[in-house]
Amino acid sequence: MNSPDYDGRTAFLGDWGPFQRTVFILLCLSTTPNAFTGLSMVFMGDTPAHHCLIPAALNITDEWRNVSIPLDEDSRLTKCSRHRVDIVKNYSDRGLLPWVDVNVSSIPREACVDGWEYDKETYISTIVTEWDLVCSDDWRAPLTTSLFFCGVLTGSVISGQMSDRFGRKIVLFVTMGIQTVFTFIQVFSPSWLIFCLLFFIVGMGQISNYVAAFVLGMEILSPSIRDLYSTLGVCLFFSIGCMMLPLAAYFLRDWRMLLMALTIPGFFYIPLWWFIPESPRWLLSQGRVDEAEAILRKAAKMNGVKAPDVIFPRLQSRENAGRLQTYSFCDLVKSSNIRCITVLLCLIWSTVSIGYSALSLNTSNLHGNIYLNCLLSAVVEVPALIMAWLMFRHWPRRLCLSSTMSLGGLVLLFIHLIPQHMSSVTISLVMLGKFGLSAAFAIVYPATAELYPTILRNTALGTCTMASRVSSISAPYILYSGGYYKSLPYILIGSLNVLSGLLSLLLPESLGLPLPETIDHMQTVVWSKRRHFTYSPTNSKCEEEHESEHLSSPPSESTSAQVQFDWE
Repeated sequence: MNSPDYDGRTAFLGDWGPFQRTVFILLCLSTTPNAFTGLSMVFMGDTPAHHCLIPAALNITDEWRNVSIPLDEDSRLTKCSRHRVDIVKNYSDRGLLPWVDVNVSSIPREACVDGWEYDKETYISTIVTEWDLVCSDDWRAPLTTSLFFCGVLTGSVISGQMSDRFGRKIVLFVTMGIQTVFTFIQVFSPSWLIFCLLFFIVGMGQISNYVAAFVLGMEILSPSIRDLYSTLGVCLFFSIGCMMLPLAAYFLRDWRMLLMALTIPGFFYIPLWWFIPESPRWLLSQGRVDEAEAILRKAAKMNGVKAPDVIFPRLQSRENAGRLQTYSFCDLVKSSNIRCITVLLCLIWSTVSIGYSALSLNTSNLHGNIYLNCLLSAVVEVPALIMAWLMFRHWPRRLCLSSTMSLGGLVLLFIHLIPQHMSSVTISLVMLGKFGLSAAFAIVYPATAELYPTILRNTALGTCTMASRVSSISAPYILYSGGYYKSLPYILIGSLNVLSGLLSLLLPESLGLPLPETIDHMQTVVWSKRRHFTYSPTNSKCEEEHESEHLSSPPSESTSAQVQFDWE
């Protein structure tokens, strides 16, 4: 059974009845906590100003205490060293004055053996201040975020195949539960190691429930609502979560209290189990016709319309139910065509993800107030998502991806040309880059879902998400490289996105085509310039025709069900 049959036979439901509105809103709401989890390290893992602690028990004069910490090249207190306190104590006890009786700069230095003193103006505590993740241990802070993305990577690998095998709904709620419960346990972490272990498990649930919700909505909603849901709906609610995060962090300056507050909303999603249905399209692909029809009849009752006596007549016989084939990741690389599509999409997802993640996590390093910068970074996503939705409705998918990725990449390449004192211009370019990459991220999800069949859709999205998280693991360390050359992260991100934007033009076009149901329905990657392809929903084939034949014999009205594309 192919997609045009499904959309046609479920058209009696209408496009925007109570059933569709309920599914749309609830699935969008389920994605909001993902923003909390994904970006919470912007505040929980931030490093405030710090310097070596001079113990009060040392009992030295105020003059010597004030000069115990040497200054760096920028005339600021050094972060990782101090003058040897035994020598300072000796001078203080002898009544000698610094810079009068003693040349302070000649006093040997030592490490911060008594710990550090942290600035409390912005935060009461972060994981950095609690476990002293600074100086020789400063690599642990970016590693914490990378381990979270490792969990996301693992969850993407597992959940995609589980969703295609056991259903979208069960994976959605199981992974939502994993994210909520383990985030709550994380609040009570006794050590950095335990925190990282729990954060890894949280990451396994974080992206998995987002992808499951995304695919579930794509398969339930009608084609006219699908674009709105995939580019504006789930992404907008994710952005709302991003906006709520700095507001919560502003009032809750302790990382444990902040994490507790961000966990609570997850428990309110438990009742949604009784309101969100399984995907009828997935049930049909599994031969579970009665369950699919029961969901559609209930939806018809909610919408106040009458369902046909038989919705899927060709599937009423259960002959195919016992011969259902199971699919896995291997099917994404089995044929040369699907392998090319998968490789291209994995590359595109990786570069978009590394740019989006790095720019989101980098808000704490921008000049100005961290809470305002984080809020601005989230707000700029709203017009980006609206633009993505409008583009996705009218433009070819390849052009949408190429233009948004190129925009986000090009503006970032200009940042290294901006003088250091013009910080407002730098922030503007960073936000414009975030604008372009946010739009690209909103487009790449539905563009990918439209290319893969129902039997592989969640596995494919999970695989692409896995590829994107491989790159996200490196995002904290790309930002870390800014300590060597401030503009290096922007140069790397910009270059990768411009290159991938050009490569996205090689993808097949899916504008106007129904969602494919089987691998045979998938389109072909076309490398030559002058070819014409016709995708016929009834034959489920891509028939290659010469351009001259197409021009000499235009399609008649009887063949209007066919969707034609010229690959230029």
